[in-house]
Amino acid sequence: MQHTYLTTAMYHFVSLPHFKTLHEPLLEFCISRDIKGTILLADEGMNGTVAGPEKSILELLHYLKHDAIFEGNFKNLSHKESWSDKHPFYRMKVKLKKEIVTLGVPGVSPTKIVGQYVKPKDWNAIISDPEVVLIDTRNDYEYAIGTFKNAVNPKTKTFREFPEYVKTHFDPKKHKKVAMFCTGGIRCEKASSYMMSEGFDEVYHLEGGILKYLEEVGPEKSLWQGECFVFDQRVAIKHGLEVGGFDQCYACRYPLSANDLKSEKYTPGISCPKCFDQHTPEKLKSLTERQRQVILGKERGIEHIGGKNKFMTKQKKKRLEKIKFSA
Repeated sequence: MQHTYLTTAMYHFVSLPHFKTLHEPLLEFCISRDIKGTILLADEGMNGTVAGPEKSILELLHYLKHDAIFEGNFKNLSHKESWSDKHPFYRMKVKLKKEIVTLGVPGVSPTKIVGQYVKPKDWNAIISDPEVVLIDTRNDYEYAIGTFKNAVNPKTKTFREFPEYVKTHFDPKKHKKVAMFCTGGIRCEKASSYMMSEGFDEVYHLEGGILKYLEEVGPEKSLWQGECFVFDQRVAIKHGLEVGGFDQCYACRYPLSANDLKSEKYTPGISCPKCFDQHTPEKLKSLTERQRQVILGKERGIEHIGGKNKFMTKQKKKRLEKIKFSA
């Protein structure tokens, strides 16, 4: 089967004081080309995962790297690619944030200080060193379906909890070598910046994250165990970036195995073994109604994706036409 949609994951730490002015033109550019997904903009840079026709994604990358409004800040932007036969996202969003990955510690930035980048081909040697403490900087539900051999699980539900975990469990005088990893490289890059600011001297992080490792390192040499959770409709991927075997609970977003889907505690669109006893009556009513609409939509041949995108006012449509061929 020939895949139709190209998914691109990208981020770049850079000083971006004028980030608010980029919101509207970037959103218009993506909508005009059937690009969907989410891009975060903040003073510290950009982070996003989007998908669309190959031509559109190439135009977006060119736009980010060369258009004057970005002032050359993304000329060295790197990205990761994967393909799918269905659009993995429902709508396009550009959000203005305080951080492109939320750590919650003011002043921490990879543009100021950062750990040592490690290429995927060199990663096995680093994490096989018995003196290295290997930390998975992702959240608990991501760790649950796959991680590197001997990786420590911080058991965090959000990245904001990571600094407190480090303060409680690690000592720069005792833990001389630390290696960290995450899905695409952004969390561990910022985590390495935080740890170095806390006095840890020898800090490594996986360049390009798990996604780049699974793309470049074959199963026969891999120290990865399980699957890697991703934040789109693929849910999880395996070596070679092949789609994995997990589904996802709509209610709590937890990844679901084949056994979870067979559980009596699983109700499509409403609950799973993780959240079946946690919904308020109001939440349960809302989920039940949504699932009813999903079923009706399928019967009518309409995919239920929520409300329409209200961004496209008449004035913005005119502006969109002006930039349609700027790439």
